[in-house]
Amino acid sequence: MALGTLWTIITFIIGLVISTIIIFIVTKLFGERESIKIAFITAAIGAVIYSGIYYLLGNGLVAAIVGGIVWLISLRWLYKMSWLKSILIAVIIWIIASIVSVLLPTASGPL
Repeated sequence: MALGTLWTIITFIIGLVISTIIIFIVTKLFGERESIKIAFITAAIGAVIYSGIYYLLGNGLVAAIVGGIVWLISLRWLYKMSWLKSILIAVIIWIIASIVSVLLPTASGPL
């Protein structure tokens, strides 16, 4: 039981670090001047939002849409940018995170 909990915590932290780096790089590419700290806060808020929404609504399209909208609002608020720019950045972050999530587990090869 303790090993499973430890692995969950480690996986969460690794995911948070990777998300922070992706958010930081994408927002820098779009000219945002905020620090890595803001990218970390954005990633943490995203994790909390999605966890809460999926807990309340379960897995599915509705939960993904509601979670995405709430995270988009937080991204817009934290970076103080327009709706259009925040939507574009969110889409690019989502694409890169999807690619990384497919490639990263297979990067070390079969274990």
